[in-house]
Amino acid sequence: MLYYLLAAGIIALDQLTKFLVVKYMELGESIPLIGDVFHLTSHRNMGAAFGILQNQRWLFIVITTVVVIGIIVSLIRIGKKQPRVSLALSMVLGGAIGNFIDRVMTGQVVDFLDFTLINFPIFNVADMAITIGVGVLLLDMFLEGRKKSA
Repeated sequence: MLYYLLAAGIIALDQLTKFLVVKYMELGESIPLIGDVFHLTSHRNMGAAFGILQNQRWLFIVITTVVVIGIIVSLIRIGKKQPRVSLALSMVLGGAIGNFIDRVMTGQVVDFLDFTLINFPIFNVADMAITIGVGVLLLDMFLEGRKKSA
């Protein structure tokens, strides 16, 4: 249950921040928070990470549906037996659903976190959750691999 609450919290935070960006910022508007390092920039993405596969809304909806079902089945099977994996999957689940809501409702994902210092693609809370979740999964694979080889 805790893992589903984490996913729900990620979805809520993601949707709240996107709502605020859409309501209070013009598309393309950029507000510097830390000089030339970090801005809030209102942006829309009709593709995947780094803007790839633009205008493939139905592809993303189908893929996300399959991924969400797979994660839920995995969480049911794994449960508390592998807490690190379950934590990671719940983060990916929350992020995937957060961006899924945007794609279903408007056909585009609201992005706004803009690290201008390194010219990184603009992203959002859902993207962060997915990235961190995948990072935790990779860390788990590495740690489990080390346990088995020791």
